[in-house]
Amino acid sequence: MDSGAGSNLLRALGGEAVWPPPLWLMRQAGRYLPEYRAVRAKAGDFISLCTTPGLAAEVTLQPLRRFGFDAAILFSDILILPWALGHGLAFKEGEGPVLPKLRDMTGLGALDPGRLPGAIAPVLDTVRRVRAGLAAEGHDAALIGFAGAPFTVACYMVEGGGSKDFAATRRMAYAQPELFDSLVGLLTDATIIYLSAQAEAGAQALMLFDSWAGVLAPSLFCRHVTGPAARIAAALRARFPDVRLIGFPRLAGAMLGEYAAAAGMDAVGLDTATSPAHARRVVPEQIAVQGNLDPMALLAGGEALRAETGGILSAMRGRPFVFNLGHGIDPATPPEHVGALVEMVRAA
Repeated sequence: MDSGAGSNLLRALGGEAVWPPPLWLMRQAGRYLPEYRAVRAKAGDFISLCTTPGLAAEVTLQPLRRFGFDAAILFSDILILPWALGHGLAFKEGEGPVLPKLRDMTGLGALDPGRLPGAIAPVLDTVRRVRAGLAAEGHDAALIGFAGAPFTVACYMVEGGGSKDFAATRRMAYAQPELFDSLVGLLTDATIIYLSAQAEAGAQALMLFDSWAGVLAPSLFCRHVTGPAARIAAALRARFPDVRLIGFPRLAGAMLGEYAAAAGMDAVGLDTATSPAHARRVVPEQIAVQGNLDPMALLAGGEALRAETGGILSAMRGRPFVFNLGHGIDPATPPEHVGALVEMVRAA
């Protein structure tokens, strides 16, 4: 890892209370930017955009050029991993991801880890292109790679897409524990391979998105969220001790402190519903906190944005902290609101 590149973010993730805090935003490359929409129109479908390195690298770099964030995050999707394993995937307009429903050992047996190296090759090419682009364009920003966490990816595979409560997934975890444990175990091993490859290609930090962690009861949370995260973190840390790790157990609630203490991450992301003051109490001091402005406050802008931003900054001053959203940018957000946010954080 280059010691100078992305120094503010990497210092914060390393446990230093950098101030003003480093700043990047989830879904910072996306539909709220006209330049993204232009590239997206060229790509055809969303999977093609994710797996065409020149286009994916371009949209990854676009928000850095416009806003000067402290990190670029790889443009991809958490469901690229099951797609790479041979599980069907399509993105339908107005519906989101659609996948075959994995409900038995036959479906599990159809997943093929041997497909991974070839299938993820375009993503790794994107990582290399972005890392080179950051250097060529003079951005002092770190490159973050990512994957969906095993439980969240399993949710989409079992349900066949999104869901309000992921009832079929939770039922499988209770009623067919051998099947569900095997699925989560396979995804954990594949995630280690995938994130390791991103680190080898040049990612300086890696983020694990567990978007639906909060639907689980505490006993299942430990088994399927914290446990796999700890396995992934241990494997990555053994191979890449200088690469920083961020875990995002969205909607973890009362389980946040346990996750922070046991998952082995350098930083923990906060969702919109988490009080920064509560996070400061339960997350160990040496672990950085990332978050957690409500995307709707960013969409609203003005005084609401200023008040919410100021409250988060006040709560996190003096500890390792990365400013971010509590979820991804809403596509209707005016880019000038993002520019105003950057100015507020930089002036803290």
